[in-house]
Amino acid sequence: MKLPKIPYLIAIDGPAGSGKGTIAKLISKKLSLNYLDSGAIYRVIAFSAIINNIPSDQVLKLTSLVGSINMKFEGEDVLLNNKVITDKIRTPEVSKFSSEIAVHSKLRDEILNLQRSFYRGNGLVAEGRDMTTVVFVNADLKVYLDASPHKRANRRYKQLILKGNNVNIQELTCEIKARDKRDTERKASPLKIADEAKILNTDDLTIGQTVDKILTFIN
Repeated sequence: MKLPKIPYLIAIDGPAGSGKGTIAKLISKKLSLNYLDSGAIYRVIAFSAIINNIPSDQVLKLTSLVGSINMKFEGEDVLLNNKVITDKIRTPEVSKFSSEIAVHSKLRDEILNLQRSFYRGNGLVAEGRDMTTVVFVNADLKVYLDASPHKRANRRYKQLILKGNNVNIQELTCEIKARDKRDTERKASPLKIADEAKILNTDDLTIGQTVDKILTFIN
């Protein structure tokens, strides 16, 4: 597929479990664009804070932590201080903690330049909670992926079970609803639909159908 311009920037937002990561990664490969999983940045910080016994409300310690850790993304792997932690940052505990620290505006400001540094070369597909509204307000295409809490909980449940985690579907559903509340009601960069965003509900769409639909938006 030929892009209208190079570099090209696609920003995708949406709630937890809406499929942003899977979809954004596939689109980035199809279009040969860089990929940014902004949530992974918060997860790495959350994981590091947990192992260093830093509470989620200690903003100064959290922002200082960002400057002291070595965070890398290499292909499918996420590295912290040169150790692969890809699966370790996908646990319910880290998910909850990362959502709690994401409310801090000082922490969000601290990683803003890091997020924007991924926009290089042919362009970028960036996914998160504030990609369309804060980080990349001038994106060429803005998409808001959505799905019902029940559908999102089921997707997350299957992912975690496959990785050997012991999880409960009811607890996951409650956690997703709680996370939605935190993400949409926080003062710092709340999750919301950008005015120019294409809204796409993925409840009844396969991964392939969702990707194809977004590719049609480009045209």
